[in-house]
Amino acid sequence: MQPELPGDAAALAQRLREGTASGHRRIIGLVGPPGAGKSTLAGLLRKELGDTSAVVPMDGFHLANAIIDGTPLRERKGAIDTFDAGGYLSLLDRLRRNDEDVVYAPAYRRGLEEPVAASIPVFRSVTHVLTEGNYLLAREGRWSRIRGLLDEVWFVETPPALRIPRLIQRHMASGMEQAAAEAWAHGPDEANAHYVEGTKALADVVIKWS
Repeated sequence: MQPELPGDAAALAQRLREGTASGHRRIIGLVGPPGAGKSTLAGLLRKELGDTSAVVPMDGFHLANAIIDGTPLRERKGAIDTFDAGGYLSLLDRLRRNDEDVVYAPAYRRGLEEPVAASIPVFRSVTHVLTEGNYLLAREGRWSRIRGLLDEVWFVETPPALRIPRLIQRHMASGMEQAAAEAWAHGPDEANAHYVEGTKALADVVIKWS
């Protein structure tokens, strides 16, 4: 059974500092179901670690709406097959090698609901790369290669009673009507959550987050 740690960003950041040799880059994966708070935790860790860190979201590799519109994928946006796994792997490999002055990673813009290329600069001096997403521990196809590019993977665990209302509010903030937001949170989001929960045993640490 994995160790469980409270979601104390300051303590978690100190744990990262203590586990990193001087000048050595570590890539830490934050994985968990939709709405678990991965992005929030990554942002807090980035604030604690400062300019020696960078946050690289897996969500930057969402397939563009122009690709999925008019296909069955549109009704399952956020599922594992609606991401560019190969692109994400290529980015992680470049970040792992750390032989470029800067690597530019894509971001995902809420509201626009689209990935935006070359939005996040990761300089060679960065010693902590925090990458967060749903499928970092998936074992199918090319996704199975991700774990080998990460030094450690933390599973962010949040009670559904907190997680699902957050998702509903997020969808409404992006322009959905309440009924549609609730249907999406309880439908596609929960299907993805069940998938992600099935990978929890592969994580190094469970972070109890709320």
